[in-house]
Amino acid sequence: MSRRKARPARPSGSARTARPGGSASSARPRTAAAPAVTADSPCPCGLPAAYGACCGRFHAGPGTAPTAELLMRSRYSAFVVGDEPYLLRTWAPETRPADVDFDPALRWTGLEIEETGDGTAFHQRGTVTFRARFTHDGSPGELHERSRFTRHEGAWVYVDGDFLD
Repeated sequence: MSRRKARPARPSGSARTARPGGSASSARPRTAAAPAVTADSPCPCGLPAAYGACCGRFHAGPGTAPTAELLMRSRYSAFVVGDEPYLLRTWAPETRPADVDFDPALRWTGLEIEETGDGTAFHQRGTVTFRARFTHDGSPGELHERSRFTRHEGAWVYVDGDFLD
């Protein structure tokens, strides 16, 4: 991760801070005060499945997302639920930060996948272009990014991304 911008900690994860327009702060808790999501709740990633059967299975277990898009979705859900260990585990070693700084005033409210490039079981690299909606202190916002993914030791990991707006 060669570039870091003061933007929301992105669902794909390429910024360390979780504050729109803010900076990382070590005084913040390392876990977000996330909304209650249970195994039976609708999955935050937007697929028509319960969290436990969708992204929650990747968060809880040793299984890995089989495509770059599913990794993107599971990382978005990890931001929603404040799952720092999963985010760090699915981050490419060469760009992984020491920690993820969640902003308790930030709430992720929706994910739209616009486009995927490669990123299947037959590829070593892939891209996912998405829009992630959020509120910060009640004000709405949106993050538009093209994220890059690669395989590391056989599993998909997030590398970095480019802001599109």
